[in-house]
Amino acid sequence: MPYTLNVNGRSTTVDVPGDMPLLWVIRDVLNLKGTKFGCGIGQCGACTVHLRGRAVRSCQTPVSAAANVPITTLEGLSADGTHPLQVAWQEIDVPQCGYCQAGQIMSAAALLATNARPTNADIDRAMTGNVCRCGTYLRIREAIHKAAATLPRAPQTARAAAE
Repeated sequence: MPYTLNVNGRSTTVDVPGDMPLLWVIRDVLNLKGTKFGCGIGQCGACTVHLRGRAVRSCQTPVSAAANVPITTLEGLSADGTHPLQVAWQEIDVPQCGYCQAGQIMSAAALLATNARPTNADIDRAMTGNVCRCGTYLRIREAIHKAAATLPRAPQTARAAAE
């Protein structure tokens, strides 16, 4: 059955079964290889993409649930790798093997979209479920803080300024 997808701001139609995991549509049909297959059961986070701006596991999301809604993959964060998280990831030298990093960055991007100044606890909560077998969690947290520091600060409300 044909589905219209809006991936990284581009509309495309795919003719695939409705229960096909979004991961396989992204990788095999659309040929976007940044999204990785990890465990296939939604537990590792390597396949994380944004659906309607929220981080989701694409291995567990049927393509039918993604039709006609904005989908963002790692390739969609920036055309040239200049998203603050991508820059921070390189500056901090976060990856060791690198396999999980696309999912890590996508989860971090969803966090920063809703919380531009996360605490360590906020980061830990948002990144729960993104597994890094190499154990680069401290560098991941450091890179998220570094990227957050480059984001513009939201203007203070009168109430917040008074407190």
